[in-house]
Amino acid sequence: MTQPTRAPHRFPLAGWTVQARPDATGARPTRAPVDPLPATVPGTVHMDLLRHGVIPDPYDGLNELEVQWVGETAWEYAATFELGDAELDAPHLDLCLDGLDTVCTASVNGTVVLRSENMFVPHRIDVRPYVQRGRNSLSLHFDPVMPYGRALEAEHGKRAVWNGDASRVYVRKAQYHYGWDWGPTLLTAGPWQDVTLHAYAARLDDVRTALTVADDLQRATLTVEATVGGTPAPGDTVDVHVVAPDGRPVAQLSMPALAAAGTLDLPAPALWWPRGYGEQPLYTVTVTLRREDAVLDRVQRRVGARRLELVQEGVAGEPGTSFTFVVNGVPVFAGGANWIPEDLLLNRVTPDRYRARLQQAADAHMVMIRVWGGGIYEPDVFYDVCDELGLLVWQDFLFACGLYPAHPAFLDSVRAEAIAAVTRLRHHACLALWCGNNEDYQIAESVGAAGPGADPSAFAARSIYERMLPEVVRQFNPEVPYWPGSPSGGASSSDPTIGDRHTWEVWHGVMAPHQDYGRYEGRFVSEFGLQSPPSLHTIASFTRPQDRRAHGRVFEHHNKAADPRGRPDGSRRLAAYLSDTFQPARTFEEYVYHARLVQADAMASAYRAFRGRWGHDGARAVSGALVWQLNDCWPATSWAIVDVDGVPKPAYHAIRRELAPLAVQARREGDGVHGWVVSSALHDHDVTVQLDVHALGGDLLLSERHECHAAANAVTPLDLRDHRFPADAVVVLRLLGTGQDLGRAALWPEPLKQFDVPDPGLSVTVEHRSVSLHAARPARGVWVDAGSAVPSDNHLDLLPGERVRVVLDRDVAASNVSVWAVGSEVVRATAPVAALRR
Repeated sequence: MTQPTRAPHRFPLAGWTVQARPDATGARPTRAPVDPLPATVPGTVHMDLLRHGVIPDPYDGLNELEVQWVGETAWEYAATFELGDAELDAPHLDLCLDGLDTVCTASVNGTVVLRSENMFVPHRIDVRPYVQRGRNSLSLHFDPVMPYGRALEAEHGKRAVWNGDASRVYVRKAQYHYGWDWGPTLLTAGPWQDVTLHAYAARLDDVRTALTVADDLQRATLTVEATVGGTPAPGDTVDVHVVAPDGRPVAQLSMPALAAAGTLDLPAPALWWPRGYGEQPLYTVTVTLRREDAVLDRVQRRVGARRLELVQEGVAGEPGTSFTFVVNGVPVFAGGANWIPEDLLLNRVTPDRYRARLQQAADAHMVMIRVWGGGIYEPDVFYDVCDELGLLVWQDFLFACGLYPAHPAFLDSVRAEAIAAVTRLRHHACLALWCGNNEDYQIAESVGAAGPGADPSAFAARSIYERMLPEVVRQFNPEVPYWPGSPSGGASSSDPTIGDRHTWEVWHGVMAPHQDYGRYEGRFVSEFGLQSPPSLHTIASFTRPQDRRAHGRVFEHHNKAADPRGRPDGSRRLAAYLSDTFQPARTFEEYVYHARLVQADAMASAYRAFRGRWGHDGARAVSGALVWQLNDCWPATSWAIVDVDGVPKPAYHAIRRELAPLAVQARREGDGVHGWVVSSALHDHDVTVQLDVHALGGDLLLSERHECHAAANAVTPLDLRDHRFPADAVVVLRLLGTGQDLGRAALWPEPLKQFDVPDPGLSVTVEHRSVSLHAARPARGVWVDAGSAVPSDNHLDLLPGERVRVVLDRDVAASNVSVWAVGSEVVRATAPVAALRR
């Protein structure tokens, strides 16, 4: 008699507790509660202890130092669960552990069923031999990672690293948890992903949905391959349905489950484009495993039809080759940012928070996000949102700033991790590049393990980056290019003519002036940046009034930048860049304002230098610029352009202007100015550039217009060769549109500290959500602070007599709005006279 087919049954385990366990000597941690605490899964022990008031907020003040014992302690998560006929009668019963952080022993009813040592590898365990009808128990015992890593280090040898404890390279845990030069040390532990039981007859174990677009862009082919696990029957089928972006069914296919592989043709596909180049239509592909009329399993994905290439070709008149992402035949200047994890307590990052942060990147005209190799493979929602917004993703494999080992057990773990990551993410239209590591070639060069005459055995992990990982990508995701490391490509990792480059001569290294970014370009600049503090409101969240000093202990503790010996040096470097521009700040608030303005100036310099070399077809000298970094994981002075509370810094607004689809850019060259218009539009534009030159006191010295035929997707020079400008003049180039500025480049005297900048005579009025600004004289770096309200525009340069209106995202009283500008005391807003009368 045939057994009735049951629908798949997958359910999360509930009723979790967490408890500290004795260490190897039998000693119990004195700070931990004796009794088990209710726990949340998915989650980590820091979150549970914080929720129960056992530990203070690690991000407040110096509390990071007070919670280190948590990462030094062994912890056990435990749950009980009931099994009945529905589960035990199913042909298969699996325990699914989607992510264990990190060194974990799993036991079912007292029997060890798994030893896991990789945070990024999901596990599926057949637990039928270990369970019983009725009550069952699951225990997840997490050992502290530091002793584990140091034991491996003692066995295999100590290796060079930048940031964190050197033993981290032996542990497949998010490397930034060990502390980085922008984040604290929090060695988390726990089941950070779902823990479920799955009762089933057969399941879709792996599904590949590869949508490839023909050279002529007129047709696309969807390849579907399904691996069926469990016990498929001869009559089982895998059915595929494809729905177009507009909701119309466009293709379907039915395949036998025992040989589920087929293709579907999509004529005249709706093409997916990077943001700013077109729309982001997504097809919905539903893959269903059926047995007669029963659904055994189902996978649904959204895929985009796009043709992506990484082109490395000659650059006219220059050595080396380009490094250009070409989508649907169109070269793309990949302006964007590096992404670090949004928190160290990862389960606090909600889908809404991912969407908000990525929307900020998109609103700044960014095209690419690089997921940095010291963090995590982000959750599905991250890539889903990038698909929707048209943000290309450069995805590092998770190796960063270290000489990693390559002994057999490590290689096996890495291969399993890589396959899990690639197969989960490969269907995303946003995925533009798989990259082997972050700065591992650089650190190898720094210790003589790479480069001419190096001993290959000293850089064992090269086999991971140049053999294992490209093989995994070729096998499981050949549609996406692979790159061995960031930076890499030329005779050395700093080669400016081949591959990608990290430009850290500004800030690190020789601490070059930010005006010199153009001297340190690369064919693709995948990292560069300069620090600044977060907003005053964010600073208030982790300090007390007595802590708000530029070089106070608490404030400096929240700046993790350090020299190669690990000595804090962020405040010292920031002070040097401040002293290049401004006289010493009179107050802490002015220090914060000045530091943030210097970061904004640096980012304007960088994007002008790099995007200004976009050139044209056949001469793509610089094809991308990714600022370090978009976001923060805790409240800190860092390279982020959006702080941990989601508040954009002045640098964010500077970058947004430089990455506009049509932008005018300029830089001083002696007593002259070199200017150009850069376009990412796919058609030529006839534009007008207004040149205004003012004395600092406001007198107009020159005003004239230049007509420009801005070439599509290229840089078009402006002819300003006959002009000479006084050193103390403010030179402003404005790109004019119908009744408005499309963009501007304001060049102020440098260094500004050597010039007498008069008070700009700002007046500010607020009515409901509208802030009106007026300047009597040239106003530099006008910053509107409206508390929790976010202005539609900020960090403005105003011309004499100019009136600008910005809109807030919520109503705010005038008394809560203040405005900063160079040379001015803080201006408090007032309400209009008419509003006061009401």
